Amino acid sequence: MGIIDFVKGGVRELAIARPDANKGAIIYKHPDPTIPTKAQLTVGTDEEALFFKDGAFVGKIGAGRHTLETSNWPFLSNLIDRFTGGNVFKAEVWFVTTREVAGFKFGGRIGDVEDPKSGLAIGTMVHGDYSLQVTDSTQVIQFFGQRSWAGEEEFTGWFRSQLLKTIRDRIAQLLVVKKTPLLDVTSGALTEEIESEVIDAVNTTHLKNYGIRIARLGNFVVSIKEEDEATLKGLYKDQAQLRMAGNNVGNMAAFQQLAAGKAMMSAGEGMAQGGGAGGNNPMVTGAGLGMGMAMANMFSQMNSPHAHAPAPQQAPAAAPAPAAAAGPTLEDRLKKLKTLKDAGLLDDAEYKAKRDEILKDL
Repeated sequence: MGIIDFVKGGVRELAIARPDANKGAIIYKHPDPTIPTKAQLTVGTDEEALFFKDGAFVGKIGAGRHTLETSNWPFLSNLIDRFTGGNVFKAEVWFVTTREVAGFKFGGRIGDVEDPKSGLAIGTMVHGDYSLQVTDSTQVIQFFGQRSWAGEEEFTGWFRSQLLKTIRDRIAQLLVVKKTPLLDVTSGALTEEIESEVIDAVNTTHLKNYGIRIARLGNFVVSIKEEDEATLKGLYKDQAQLRMAGNNVGNMAAFQQLAAGKAMMSAGEGMAQGGGAGGNNPMVTGAGLGMGMAMANMFSQMNSPHAHAPAPQQAPAAAPAPAAAAGPTLEDRLKKLKTLKDAGLLDDAEYKAKRDEILKDL
């Protein structure tokens, strides 16, 4: 179909329709711009046939079987090729599906996002499927033609890229603006909210005036690696224990240091075991040990008699300057040490060793 056979006495009648192999496509372009007069055009119940000349829209025909002649469709007179004696039309014919078309896939990394609860940057992935529906067939062909896409694969690939950009922006908004923990996002509890916001954002921002919209998202999943999920769950548990021990600035600062230390330790261990580019490189292994030492600094600072000394207060102008404030008492240091042990940040051996070290000051 779509090939003109010139024979003696004129042009043979031709049937023009979308091939069966392209029935599922949103857009199909008839391959031959030379169309004989009185050709039979078949348009499906859920599609339209659009005629363009030199990139400009000329007219369209709806569902049914039609004979292409000017008496039936006056706009065809603008397409007559005078060089053939008026026996053919010269036009680009596009078939556009107007029903919702489902089954398009998307997926990939959206980069590292910072979990507001732990402060760690975690690599995040998304995947799912979506459906598209044409709202204005003329606009969608003009949109398609402006980009000189070779086929529908490039067309839908552009949609996938817009989806991933928008999903990344919406997840960032949840984490940064709403302070939603990353594990709440990956749990699926917010799937409907994210889907609704993404569809609205893509349709109103990226697809406005393009004659097509995303009708729905399906099987939508936000995910992180299993080891990252385990790390976050452990840190959330540590944070909960710290809160039980007393939700104060010192405890929360300790949690932030603990989170950073665990993340660095995991990275060092992974590289030392061959999980990273370093393999068994002793420099890489040393890096892991150095990360662990950074965590130890958090506790050594606690044992310093001057670590938590309060800032001296300014005395009244007429009064003599007060003596320098003393550091925390032995009792205060022992209480703080006991709090860390109760929160699960020190085991029995560590607790005993640090307690004995403090008691040496007696």
